[in-house]
Amino acid sequence: MSSGIVQKPTPEQEELNRKREELGAVRAMLAERELELADFRAQLKSFEGRYLRQVGVLYAEMDDLDARVAELEASLESSANARQRADRARKRADETHEATHGEASKAADFKPSADLKSLFREVAKRIHPDFAKDESERQRRTRFMAEANEAYSRGDAEALQRILDEYSESSESVVGEGIGAELIRIIRQIAEAKKHIVAIEQELTTLRASEIAKLRQDVEAAEQLGRDLLAELAVSVGEQVARARTEYEILAKEANKRGR
Repeated sequence: MSSGIVQKPTPEQEELNRKREELGAVRAMLAERELELADFRAQLKSFEGRYLRQVGVLYAEMDDLDARVAELEASLESSANARQRADRARKRADETHEATHGEASKAADFKPSADLKSLFREVAKRIHPDFAKDESERQRRTRFMAEANEAYSRGDAEALQRILDEYSESSESVVGEGIGAELIRIIRQIAEAKKHIVAIEQELTTLRASEIAKLRQDVEAAEQLGRDLLAELAVSVGEQVARARTEYEILAKEANKRGR
């Protein structure tokens, strides 16, 4: 009966094994934070589209009426100050119209499935730029991650899977070389990933403090009480629009009388 000889790992190998375990944990944490950020961005984008369609269009209409009132006043007063006020009002109305009817207003409701979230986590763990070996690979991974974020925001699981498959079939997904080089690479990857996690948390803090995020939070809180806050806002702004329209119609009649 022969007994096999068990070779004891070298200190370098033991350290490499520990760092591999740490890297695995950091990869998972980074992927989770990337998912949280991508999810929050998409949720905000979806809510902003809903807000613009329901309330923003009314603000745009009110700004247009204000501009038309200012333009009528300018025609009645025939002064440089009145003309400047009208120009400023028209510029604001044009900007509001563009913002309200632009791409942001077309954002659909975002309700990612558990499978979509799981797939995005896997993509982030496998191809995140923080785990690149060199600058060339970092650039390629950065492109992959940008495409992955866009696909996730669209709820496109097929696109996410294609991105993962394309990377898995590339030579960049193969690791190797030697204990020393791999140890250094892993240590740097861990450091980069930790810095990126901090950056993501900072961005999430900034996004959560934004006006649109606060409004979304208020809307969700109101929904818990059985209220539709956006509908209430639409009614309130609609009343302002009606008053602005009345003011415009009064001025328009006065301008017509003077023009006769």
